[in-house]
Amino acid sequence: MSEAAFEEVSVLSSIYCGGGEFQLVQQSAQGGLMVQINSTVGGERGPDVRLLFHLHPRYPSCPPAISVSSTGLSRSQCLNIRQKLLDQAAALPPEPMVHQLVEWLQQCVEVTENCRVNKDEAEEVREREKEEEWTAVLSLDHIRSQNRYTSLLQRWTQQLQLAGRLLLGRSILVILQGARPNIKEFCRLLRTVKVDVDSSGKKCKERMMKVLTESPTSSSGGHGLQGFVVMNYKSLPQLAAAFQEINMTGLYQQIRPSLSG
Repeated sequence: MSEAAFEEVSVLSSIYCGGGEFQLVQQSAQGGLMVQINSTVGGERGPDVRLLFHLHPRYPSCPPAISVSSTGLSRSQCLNIRQKLLDQAAALPPEPMVHQLVEWLQQCVEVTENCRVNKDEAEEVREREKEEEWTAVLSLDHIRSQNRYTSLLQRWTQQLQLAGRLLLGRSILVILQGARPNIKEFCRLLRTVKVDVDSSGKKCKERMMKVLTESPTSSSGGHGLQGFVVMNYKSLPQLAAAFQEINMTGLYQQIRPSLSG
C-alpha cells in the first residue's frame, strides 16, 4: 500500500471528524484500504449518502472502487451517483482523490437535480398507486384455525379499505381489491403477524403466502368487489365459476397453472 494512501486516510479522518462521518472499514496488505464517508449530495440540504471507497494496493495509480447507498434515494439513483463518481475519478490524475470526489459530489447541482426529479417522479407513481384500484390474488399455505384466521383477514380488509374474497378448497386463495400500497400492507401483515396455528398447535405466521398475480383492476377485467366474503368450493370447475361470478375469468386463467388439481 502506498504511503500516499495512508496519508490520505489520515487527512480524511481529520476532515470528516463529525460523529459517524468517517470510518476505516478495512486495512490489509492484500486487500488495501476501505473507508466509509457519510455525506450529502449537492449541499447540506441534499439527500444523505453513504460512500464506500475501496483503495486498492496500487492506489492512487488506479482509481478507487466506489459503492453508494442511501435510505433517502432509490437504488437506481445510487447507481447513477456511483457512475458519475467513477467517471469523475477516471478523469482525475493518478493522485489521492477521495476528498476531491466527496467535495465534487457535495457541490454537484446536476446530480441533485436528477435526484429531485427522480424523487418527484417516484412520488407521482406512489400517488397514482394510491388513487388507482388494483386487484391481487394471493395463495395461502394452510388455514387450521379458520375462525381466528378469517376474522383477522376481515379486520385487515376493513382497516385497509380493501374488498376481498376468501376461497376455501384444495387451494386457499384470497382476492383483494383496493389501493396497491394497502394490498402490500395486507401482505406484510400476513407474513409478520401470527395468524394461524401449525401442526403442533403453536401460533404461526403465513410465511408461505404467494402473490399469484396483481394488476390494475381495469386491466384484470374485474368489477368492484364489495366487503369481504368467504366462499367454499369443492372442485376446479366450482372455483372457475366463482371467478366468473365476479367477472374475473381472465384472472383465473392466469393463475390456473399454479393451482392444485
